[in-house]
Amino acid sequence: MGKRRFWLGWLMAIAVLVSSLVWTPQALAFTEDQKVFLQAWRIVNQSYVDDSFNGQNWWFMRQRYLQHPFRDREDAYEAIDEMLASLDDPYTRLLRPEEYRSLQVSTSGELTGIGVQINLEPQTLQLQVISPIAGSPAERAGIRAGDRILEIDGVSTQNLSLDEAAMKMRGKIGTRVVLTLDHEEETEEKTVEIVRDRIILKAVSANLDTTGTIPIGYLRLSQFSANATQELARAIAALGDRGAKGYILDLRNNPGGLLQAGVGIARLWLNDVPIVYTVNRQGMLGSFDADRGAITDSPLVVLVNQGSASASEILAGALQDNHRAKLLGETTFGKGLIQSLFELPDDSGLAVTVAKYETPSHHDINKLGITPDQIVAQEPISLQEIGGDRDLQYQAAIELLEAKSILANVT
Repeated sequence: MGKRRFWLGWLMAIAVLVSSLVWTPQALAFTEDQKVFLQAWRIVNQSYVDDSFNGQNWWFMRQRYLQHPFRDREDAYEAIDEMLASLDDPYTRLLRPEEYRSLQVSTSGELTGIGVQINLEPQTLQLQVISPIAGSPAERAGIRAGDRILEIDGVSTQNLSLDEAAMKMRGKIGTRVVLTLDHEEETEEKTVEIVRDRIILKAVSANLDTTGTIPIGYLRLSQFSANATQELARAIAALGDRGAKGYILDLRNNPGGLLQAGVGIARLWLNDVPIVYTVNRQGMLGSFDADRGAITDSPLVVLVNQGSASASEILAGALQDNHRAKLLGETTFGKGLIQSLFELPDDSGLAVTVAKYETPSHHDINKLGITPDQIVAQEPISLQEIGGDRDLQYQAAIELLEAKSILANVT
C-alpha cells in the first residue's frame, strides 16, 4: 500500500509538472507591447557579443518582465531600457521611433539641431562634446571639443543615453536650447543658449596646400556617413589632378559612424591587405580586406586625437598596421566595439554590440585607443585655425611629408 501511495504521488507530481509546461492558447496570446519586448529580448539573446550577458541568466530576465502585462507601449520601452541597462554597455540601447528615425537621418547626411557630435567618456560615462560641426550653431556659440554637457534645458544628463541627449538637442529650426557646460581646464560651469538650425553634414572638406616645397592635398573627414567613401574618393582624385604629391587625412574629432564607410575608405588607400578583424561572441574571427582598388600610392599622414573614435580608429589602425601611413597627433578615443541596428515591429530600433574589432596586427584597442607614430600635443584651436600656423599637428604633418621621411607601401 505504501508503494502504491509513493508511485501515485510521483504520478501526480509529473502530471502537475507536465500541465505547467503545456502552453495554452491564452499563454501564447502575447499583447502587442509584449511582442515588442520579446523581439528586443530575442535580438540580444541571439546577437549580443557577451554570451554571459554580463553574468546574468538571460532567460530569467525574459520571464521576470513577462510576469505581468505592460500597461502601454512606453511601459514596454521602460522594461527594455531596464533590461539593456543590466548589460552595463552604454552602446547597446533602445531607440524609440523618433530616435531611430533621427539616427537614420544623421547617417544619411542632414538634420536639424545645434550641430554637435557627442559621445560618452569611457571612464566616467559623462556626456562629452567630440566636436562641433563646422559652421553650426554650436560652433558659433563657442562650444569646444572636450566640453562636458551637464544639463540640457535644465535636465541633468547624468542618466541620459546618447540618443536621449541627442534628441533633446535636436528640434525645429528657430527654437532654442540651453546647455550647461564645463571644461576640464576651467573651474566654473557656463550656460549657453543656442538657436537650432538646419545642419548639413558634409563628410569631406579638401584643399591643396601649395605654400611649401611640394603640393600637399589636405582632406578632413568629419564623419563616416553613407556618402563619405564616394565624397573622399572624388576629393582624392581631384587633388591628384591638381598635382598633389602627398596627402594629409584629418580624422581629429571624428566620432565614427558606419563600419562599411570605414572599410570603404580604407580600400581607397590599401591593396590586398586586411583592414579589420571582427570577433563575435563565439570568439570566431571575421575580416574585411582590401582589394586592388587603391586610387593613389602617394605618401600619407593621418591626424588623430582623443576625439577620433570607432570607425576612425578602424581606418587609422588599418593604415598604421599595414605601414601605409604615419599616424600623428594624440592617442585615440578607444572604442573597439561594433554595433548593429535592428528594427523592431513598431518602427523603434535596437543598437546592439555584436562584436569587438581588432586591428590588422590583432590589437584590441577598446578603452585603450591607438598610439600615433609621432605624438604631437595640440592646444585647443578654433575650426577656422585648423590647417594654419597654430595647428601644430598639421604643421608637423607637412614637415613629415616635405622631408620625405615616409614612403607609401602599397603592394
